[in-house]
Amino acid sequence: MPRARNTKTYRQTAVIPQDSGSGCFSSFILVPLTVIFISAFLGSFALKANPLPTTTIPAMDTMPDSIPSSLSPIFQREVLYWADSIVRWASASNLDPNLVATIMQIESCGDPRATSSAGAMGLFQVMPFHFATTDDPYNPETNAARGLAYLVRSLATANGDARLAMAGYNGGIGVIPRAEWTWSAQTKRYVQYGAPIYSDAISGVNPSNALIEWYTKYGVSLCNQASQRLGLP
Repeated sequence: MPRARNTKTYRQTAVIPQDSGSGCFSSFILVPLTVIFISAFLGSFALKANPLPTTTIPAMDTMPDSIPSSLSPIFQREVLYWADSIVRWASASNLDPNLVATIMQIESCGDPRATSSAGAMGLFQVMPFHFATTDDPYNPETNAARGLAYLVRSLATANGDARLAMAGYNGGIGVIPRAEWTWSAQTKRYVQYGAPIYSDAISGVNPSNALIEWYTKYGVSLCNQASQRLGLP
């Protein structure tokens, strides 16, 4: 997940006009003000007769029918170890469990104690600034809650485009509207593998060539570490 950026808030000071010393309206401004008052009075009747239109925001379904309730078998066994939890976490966040599993696959391969040189932690490699001071970042429930909250924000910013949401999860939500040639090499690689892995998962392809290639190039040591951590034979 992305690092935080420093932000500054600037306060704008209003310029207060000096008192002119006059305790009443001058005759110079009396006529224009009279015209304004009459126009406003007539305008109020026009608004009552023709009120301004209102915009109604449609309600959003809490759980779209298209979201599956099970996990594709293409993922590494270290990720499938968390299958029941992934489905539960995904349901609570209104996410496709296969998207959640894809993120976990690339981020930690299911290692709950995974760490990165940038300071990211846990199953979903969540950066420290996403946690409360009382949180245990390596607790799977807490890590999932914080990581998936960011994924939900990324997916919303990407208008439901899972590929762009992955870019936002890795490189920061700010990269989503930017041209892809401006993305970092890491974010490009993340999407290069993440998008086809997710596509294979939801289309029923098994095995996934994209996942096999990712595992061969980048995932062997990561998944071996996860396997040892989970006590898998």
